[in-house]
Amino acid sequence: MLRSSIKSKDKRETRKLSFLLYRMLYGPLTFVRAGYRQLLILLSMFIFGTWIFSRYEGLPGLLALFASVSTVTTIGLFTPNNGNVYAMNRNEVILIIVLMIVSVGSGASLVQSTVSMAISERGKAAAQKRLVKRLKKQIIIYGYSHMGKYITQRLEELGYDYVVITRIPDVYNELLKNDLFVVLETETDIIGALESAGIEKASLVIVADVNDSDNMRFILTARKLRPDIRIHTVVHDPSLTEMERDAGANVVIPATATVGELLAFSADNKDLVGVVFAQNMKSQSISEFTIHTPSPIIGKKLHEVAETAKIIGAVRNGKVDPTIFDGTFTLQEGDTLLILGDPSSLKKHLEKIASKPHH
Repeated sequence: MLRSSIKSKDKRETRKLSFLLYRMLYGPLTFVRAGYRQLLILLSMFIFGTWIFSRYEGLPGLLALFASVSTVTTIGLFTPNNGNVYAMNRNEVILIIVLMIVSVGSGASLVQSTVSMAISERGKAAAQKRLVKRLKKQIIIYGYSHMGKYITQRLEELGYDYVVITRIPDVYNELLKNDLFVVLETETDIIGALESAGIEKASLVIVADVNDSDNMRFILTARKLRPDIRIHTVVHDPSLTEMERDAGANVVIPATATVGELLAFSADNKDLVGVVFAQNMKSQSISEFTIHTPSPIIGKKLHEVAETAKIIGAVRNGKVDPTIFDGTFTLQEGDTLLILGDPSSLKKHLEKIASKPHH
C-alpha cells in the first residue's frame, strides 16, 4: 500500500509538471488560434494607417508606421497635421475615423476572446489533449457520478492513469481545473470522445454512468472501436444485465443488487467484511474471524482448519500474508482469517473442541 501511495504521488506530481510545461508550450499557440482574426485585422490597420500618414502627412515609412501604431493603440504620441485638425484634409479625416473605429472594435474583440479563453481554460485543454495522446494502457471511465468519483479515487491511490469522459460541462471544467485527464462528450460524437481519450491505447473501459441506455450506447461504440478491449460496466436495472453483456461488456455488476446483497448479508452476519460477486456462481459473503487466546487452533497449520471453513486469506500484522497456502503457515494469536461464507461452521467446530474433556 505504501508503494502504491508513493507511486500515486509521483504520478500526480509528474502530471502537474506536464500540464505546466505543455501550457507554457501550447498556451501562446492557443491564444493565437483564438484571436487570429482580430490580430490580422489589427495588422492590416497598422499597414492601412502607415499608408494614410505617408500619403497625407508626407512621413517616411518608419515614421508613418510609428504614427499608425500610435493612433491604432490610442497612445496618442502622434498628432496629425501638427494638431491643426481644422486644416486637415477631409479624406484623411474620414480614413482616420474608419481606422480608429475598426481598430478599437478589433481590440475589444481580441480582449474578449482572451478573457473567454482564460475563463474556459482553453490553453489547459489544449495541453491536456496533447498529454492524453502520450498515455499508454490508461483506463477510460465513462460517467462521473458518486460511483465514478469513487472509481477515480481508487485508481488514483493505485497509481493508474485514467481518462474521464463526461457529458456535463461543469464536471469537465472542474476536473480540468484539478489537472485531471477529462474529455467532454456530446451525444452525437461518442466516437470522437473515445478517440480523444485514447481508446486505441487504453487497457480497460469502465462504464459507470447513471443512465443504463447511455451506458449501453457507450459499450456498443467502444466495442466497435476496440473489439479486443475489456469493458466493465455497472447496470442499475438488473433486468438489463444480459443486454449489457450482449452489447459487449465483459463484466456487468448490478448496482442495486450489489448494495442489496451487502445489506442482506450484513443483517445475518455481524462478521461481514465484503461480498464476492462472480459471473458463474451465486454471490457469497466474506467474513473475518480473529483468533484469540485460548483458541484451540493456535499453533495449528492452516490446512487443518481449512477442513471446517472456506478460508481464502489470513491477515497478520495488518497485512494479508502471501504464504498461507504453502503448507508451513501456522496460526498465531491475533491472526484474522478471511472466510468465504458464514464462519458459523468454524465457530461450532471450535466450540466442539473446547467442550471436549482434557486428559
